[in-house]
Amino acid sequence: MSKYGQFCPIAKSLEILGDRWTLLIIRDLLTGTTHFNDLERGLPGISRALLARRLRQLQQAGIVEKRQNAAGRQSTAYQLTQAGQELLSVLMPLRAWGETWAFGEPTPEDLDPMLLMWWLRSRAHADLLPGQRRVAQFDFAGVPALKRQRVSFWLILAADENTLCLTDPGFNIDLLVSADLAVFLKLNAGRITYPEALDDYGVRVEGAPDLTRAFPIWFGWSAAAMTPML
Repeated sequence: MSKYGQFCPIAKSLEILGDRWTLLIIRDLLTGTTHFNDLERGLPGISRALLARRLRQLQQAGIVEKRQNAAGRQSTAYQLTQAGQELLSVLMPLRAWGETWAFGEPTPEDLDPMLLMWWLRSRAHADLLPGQRRVAQFDFAGVPALKRQRVSFWLILAADENTLCLTDPGFNIDLLVSADLAVFLKLNAGRITYPEALDDYGVRVEGAPDLTRAFPIWFGWSAAAMTPML
């Protein structure tokens, strides 16, 4: 944690929030991620040791608290304190500034289908998902060579839990989604609308008519629309 030696609220805030990955950890906590392994999956490139260190720093700063859940697969949960929740009012203007001044076309480094699918799995509107199991297969074109080992993914969607599968789970496919990866990233980020994605950018969603109509409602199509937070 860097120290600036200045009696200034901006400097003091940056001493807590200015380290690499810190604001992205807070972003994911604001959007409902609570477990260490899930935080790691949503932050490709961060080491487990660094993630643990950043979480400890946020705990010491009174921004994050760690709680023990009932015994289970992931018993420890990280949650934002009131101070952490109030950072929403910091991140939303930062997001708006980034959309205007720092957010163009996806670069090759941005084309990560695994991260995109993790976002979809994590930020789907649970209250709008079907009560019964639905399986959506996603096939992506335009995946960079270094990440082309996976171009197909499967989401098992239900109101109680969503599961991301990297191999065919063996269930009947209810929806087949085909898209260029860069286009779907822009759709997910709210840079294009869902009708534009279908009509102008070649995104295809195939399945029973009632499911294809419901599909965009399940997800939103911007980080701001996915949850009440981000």
